[in-house]
Amino acid sequence: MRLPILALLLSSFCLPAAFAATPPNIIVIMADDLGFGDVSCYGAKALQTPNIDQLAAEGLRFTSGYCSASTCTPTRFSFLTGTYAFRQKGTGVAPPNGPALIQPGATTIASLMKQAGYATAVIGKWHLGLGNPKPDWNGELKPGPLEIGFDLCHLLPTTNDRVPQVYVSDHRVLNLDPKDPLWVGDKAPSKDYPTGITERSTLRMDWTHGHNGTIHNGIARIGFYTGGTAARFRDEDLADEWVNRSKTWIEAHKDGPFFLFFASHDIHVPRMPHERFQGKTTLGFRGDAIVEFDWCVGELMKTLDRFKLAENTLIVLCSDNGPVLDDGYKDGAVEKLGSHQPAGPFSGGKYSVLEGGTRTPFITRWKGRVQPGVSEEVVCTIDLASSLAALTGVALPENACRDSFNVLPALMGDSGAKGRDHLLLQDNNGTSFGLRMGDWKLVRSKAKGKPQATVSVKTHKDAAGLHALYFLPNDPGEENDVSAQKPEKTQELIAKLDALIAADRSR
Repeated sequence: MRLPILALLLSSFCLPAAFAATPPNIIVIMADDLGFGDVSCYGAKALQTPNIDQLAAEGLRFTSGYCSASTCTPTRFSFLTGTYAFRQKGTGVAPPNGPALIQPGATTIASLMKQAGYATAVIGKWHLGLGNPKPDWNGELKPGPLEIGFDLCHLLPTTNDRVPQVYVSDHRVLNLDPKDPLWVGDKAPSKDYPTGITERSTLRMDWTHGHNGTIHNGIARIGFYTGGTAARFRDEDLADEWVNRSKTWIEAHKDGPFFLFFASHDIHVPRMPHERFQGKTTLGFRGDAIVEFDWCVGELMKTLDRFKLAENTLIVLCSDNGPVLDDGYKDGAVEKLGSHQPAGPFSGGKYSVLEGGTRTPFITRWKGRVQPGVSEEVVCTIDLASSLAALTGVALPENACRDSFNVLPALMGDSGAKGRDHLLLQDNNGTSFGLRMGDWKLVRSKAKGKPQATVSVKTHKDAAGLHALYFLPNDPGEENDVSAQKPEKTQELIAKLDALIAADRSR
């Protein structure tokens, strides 16, 4: 009797290797600034997202799916490296001329997949810096994605409210004319240089704060640039560019296995969806951009169906942080909000460690393997590195992916599978933190002279002190601080948070 039992135990321990024998293709679709309540399968009524809804119906929809930070650069850093961004200085929102934040030799989700024999690509928004000590816009843009595990990259180098508005393909700016060199800076190149301030009356989308540097496509941006005229793109064409490039790459690698990081720019500002999506919702360009993102998801799903790959492809849909309405432009997001609740039942949004800042749509689908349904387990984008390594049978180096946990069984919807028992959440630079442990949430705010969060919809009744404690089942909106009523629980979570921050790792 012992041999059959031993064989059964060994087979269960070797489950990742069994997957690796016929490894699935993997597509991670990361939206930008998409809130928990922004899609119809999570409760949105003001618009419909049929493709995301189909993905959820055929897969597993998480109600406690998180990103690790409430702005884009630190979440993307943590997603790729499996390490909390606050552990590395300079991982706040990257400036236009920022250097590569992930250096060659670092273990990343892409390098792990490449080690497993996957073709790897990132298509879409990067915003993790290029070059060292800064980008060489007219030469080779390296180090970059190709030096950390990706075989191909086709990128928006920063984020579209920052300069420059060009594509980077592999190591170079696409379609750059050497006779028209590209210059990027943080100061106007001359006194008479037109900006969003001096030419404000000519803008087709006015700014509210910060976005008043170089004007491109009738929209002012953060920062300044000149030249590169032939390389510049139209804002309206971004989604089509990502989709078309992805379709071509998937077709070229349809015999697999492949790993695609589809990094959408929707619904980040400036929200300028393609003309065919403009006016499709009552929510202005922000709502229209959500519909455009849903279309992107649908096009990827159709491509998998066309090549009969859906049954052998794991799709993970997530967002890099929660929602924001006015993020620097007058695009109607505030005025046309109506009864729509971008963060769903949660307070806060982008820039905030409240639930609305980091709890977002999170869906997994692998037809025939992921059990369709709804999961309350806590999972996070930072865990995809360890989980996908387990799926493909790759061993993690001891000093890599220091905060990434293997939650593969939870992502697959396996019966009885558990997600995380704790999760640390940060704001942009790790000034404020949140710690979720089970049903409890501790918020630590260190911001001075301003509110704890820049909220998108609901306001937050911030505690007068440094810490606030919330019991999420009764208070998902984090409106009732119970730290005074629960001093022991508060001290327990404070000690846990201090230990996580001070440690080199949590894995």
